[in-house]
Amino acid sequence: MNQALFIVWRESVEALLVIGILQAWAGQQQGARRLLRLLWAGVALGLLLSGVLALLILVAGQAMSGAGNEWFQAALALLASLLMVQMVGWMHRHGRMLKGQLQRQAQRQLARQGGLGLMLLAMLAVSREGSETVVFLYGAGARLHGPQLGLFAVGGVAGLVLSGLTIAVLQGSRRWLSWPRFFALSEAVLLLLAAALLVSASERIGGQLLALELPEMAYSLVGDALWDSSPWLSDSHGLGGFLAAFAGYRASPSALTLLVLAGYWLSVGSWLLQRRTGSAPCPA
Repeated sequence: MNQALFIVWRESVEALLVIGILQAWAGQQQGARRLLRLLWAGVALGLLLSGVLALLILVAGQAMSGAGNEWFQAALALLASLLMVQMVGWMHRHGRMLKGQLQRQAQRQLARQGGLGLMLLAMLAVSREGSETVVFLYGAGARLHGPQLGLFAVGGVAGLVLSGLTIAVLQGSRRWLSWPRFFALSEAVLLLLAAALLVSASERIGGQLLALELPEMAYSLVGDALWDSSPWLSDSHGLGGFLAAFAGYRASPSALTLLVLAGYWLSVGSWLLQRRTGSAPCPA
């Protein structure tokens, strides 16, 4: 539930921000009423494209069974993890200039293609956020069933409501929450959530590797737990469950899980350190 809430909240805030910037810009142009109609038509088309992607992913997942389905879900979890890290890098490079960039793009599209260009820009912007949301949600919720899946859906709806409140707070009062603080907070949580999805993907891949004929050392690397801290901090409920969902914590980790987490945080940590001293490409 918490994963769905954060994912929908974060992506919806960014989508609403983009729509708000384009709406304010269109309202100041000649023929504003027509431009606004085309803008909202682009938003609707972007949502439609995201819905089609969600349907295709669900159909593909249901069409596969057994090992094929496991590999498919592992691939989507891995893709979601990489997209989250890439998003953090993109927002760091473009977040401060987002408004100016969007307005310049809108001006160019209007000059080249008229209102249809603005509609296309809105469609692409919304479909990008929507597509990321679809991939993130599928990667995070692929293993859920029954009541857990219902709570996951409730979390998504709550995230949508929270995004509207967040936009209102950000627009109305910079005292409590500013855009730089919002992006810094969401970047940190995105990096943690990317680690959790990476661990989930590695566990699915590891489960499939165990079914193959491999050397004994490989089975130990993938399947044997190095320790069991569940008596002190279980990963199935409470604080441990929260850390498992948001940061990839495991009470009984395998060597593969530890290697994946160590490699991830070394890569991200190195990138963050380089980012302080100069420009560094996103590790994703």
